[in-house]
Amino acid sequence: MTRSDGYLLENRQTEVHRQSGAHRQAEAHRQAEAAERLDAFTDLFDPTTFRHLEAVGVGAGWRCWEIGADGVSVVSWLAKKVGPTGKVLATGTDITRLAPTARPPVEVCAHDIDAEEPPEGGFDLVHARLPSLGMADRERAVRSMAGALRPRGHLLVEDTDPALQPLACPDEYGPEQRLANRLRQDLRKLPHGRGADLAHGRTLPRLLRETGLSEVRADACFPIAAPACAALESATVRLARDQLVTAGVATAQDIDRHLANVAAGILDLATVPMISAWGRKV
Repeated sequence: MTRSDGYLLENRQTEVHRQSGAHRQAEAHRQAEAAERLDAFTDLFDPTTFRHLEAVGVGAGWRCWEIGADGVSVVSWLAKKVGPTGKVLATGTDITRLAPTARPPVEVCAHDIDAEEPPEGGFDLVHARLPSLGMADRERAVRSMAGALRPRGHLLVEDTDPALQPLACPDEYGPEQRLANRLRQDLRKLPHGRGADLAHGRTLPRLLRETGLSEVRADACFPIAAPACAALESATVRLARDQLVTAGVATAQDIDRHLANVAAGILDLATVPMISAWGRKV
């Protein structure tokens, strides 16, 4: 190898290391933004979820199945309610965040509600929040959840419905609010959003009735101007920043201006509504 060859090889290795380091840094940022979004969802929607679970009457000795668990808060709440004589089975395709809760009465295991049969044994409560399934998958998943219930068992499914309220700022009275609403629409122009089903939540009452459940009811949670709304908006836009710019649907300057508006607290931001639907097995 000549000195020139060695120099080129060293430069290539340095560039590979640099790119690898940049990739790791970018991935760390993405994970941080995703975790911030999850924390914001928890702050916004846990009170509604807990209100519904209280109304169901979860108590000592109950067997509960928490599906697609998006964090530890609901699992921990259920564990306290069922006590040492009950059981909480927490499942998801990624159970990394759930690992610390895996002690009695909580059992954690990997499970794909879209592809696998429900666990055996029957449950007094089955709960899923934000399952993120396609329409055909959602129908199958709801049937699977309902089929896992014991007699008189309860099913509670909660999912968003972006089409019910598509605006980031429902009170669009100035240029800052118009920019926020335009960026919200831009997010839906990204490849992962094109052709997506934006009307999932509203279908839940019908899907629960079609499984034969009785006493089916539903309501909606629609937070506006809460601190966690701003945290969710900021994390979502930062997470999608590169995609928005690369796709040519938004400029870096628009994104920076919007993030500054969010940080300044001058926007009454809204989330998409979350629909909660529940029913009982006869």
